[in-house]
Amino acid sequence: MADENIYDEIEIEDMTWDPTMQIYHYPCPCGDRFEISIDDLRDEETDIAVCPSCSLQIRVIYEVDDLPKPESEQKQEEVKKSIETQAQQPVAAAA
Repeated sequence: MADENIYDEIEIEDMTWDPTMQIYHYPCPCGDRFEISIDDLRDEETDIAVCPSCSLQIRVIYEVDDLPKPESEQKQEEVKKSIETQAQQPVAAAA
């Protein structure tokens, strides 16, 4: 996409994360909002968030490593932490 179509450059920290829809969004001057999916950001397919109501676009400034992890990775980490916690608990000796 041509740079002249970019309205602004926005840090991802200034955008709002919607975990249900798996998108980041940011207010657009037209009253709607710019949107970009987490999958597009993770795959580094694009860094351009578009507004569905007008022709404006923004460039999202981000680091892939700072994005929320996929749910499958989060669940794996939770299981790993649970196992580590159980392993650290003292075992009562049988009387």
